[in-house]
Amino acid sequence: MIAVLRRIRISPKKANLVAGLVRGKGVKEALDILKFTPKKGAKILYKVVHSSASNAKNNFKQSFDDLVITKILVTKGPTHKRSLPISRGRTHPIRKRTSHITVEVGVLESAKPVPKKEKEDSKPAKEKVEKKVAKPKKTTEKKTKEKTETK
Repeated sequence: MIAVLRRIRISPKKANLVAGLVRGKGVKEALDILKFTPKKGAKILYKVVHSSASNAKNNFKQSFDDLVITKILVTKGPTHKRSLPISRGRTHPIRKRTSHITVEVGVLESAKPVPKKEKEDSKPAKEKVEKKVAKPKKTTEKKTKEKTETK
């Protein structure tokens, strides 16, 4: 459930700013945020996130509601090197940076079916925790009784 966009003509810094807005969010929420964000990177990321979600829906029969963005990775691609001529036959370098954007989408943990064995195992663990919490309270009561008896 991955979508990759390579060699897109946007600086990795600028694309990563927009990617930070939607990391870890649900797909529907992320698409809404990207739709109304007024940056060039938002339009690009919208297409990649939508593509990744569509891959999950088509290939793995997942629902858009259950999908969450598990990973967005923005790395630098090849740099196009251009130059601007200036006086005395010299030039100033211009670097047109590109990016590779990878979006990975997964299913919510609560949406996955949990086998009954795991549910039964989790109950004794909770009881053990409650017992541990109850023991320190009893010891503090004994200490206060001892202090009052000595006075």
